[in-house]
Amino acid sequence: MTGEELFANVCQGCHMPDATGASGAGTYPSLAGNKNLEAAGYPVFLVINGRRGMPAFGDMMTDGQIAAVVNYLRTHFSNNYQDAVTTKDVQDARR
Repeated sequence: MTGEELFANVCQGCHMPDATGASGAGTYPSLAGNKNLEAAGYPVFLVINGRRGMPAFGDMMTDGQIAAVVNYLRTHFSNNYQDAVTTKDVQDARR
């Protein structure tokens, strides 16, 4: 699956199709224009381990899938972070 497909199937239910987030029963932060995505290790850690109301996806996503969805988020939705996350980066973050 591509990063775009992973976002559509896994992430957009909470973070919305345009990645602007939502609030209601919980707060789902905006990923659009999000400065926290600048440090590539941060979203990798969150996808693997989860945080607060966000579930961990480390057991259900491969290293390649995590890299793909993080790279997609970091280069779309008014984010322009071009340093790509690799599968090795994800492997290292799992340790």
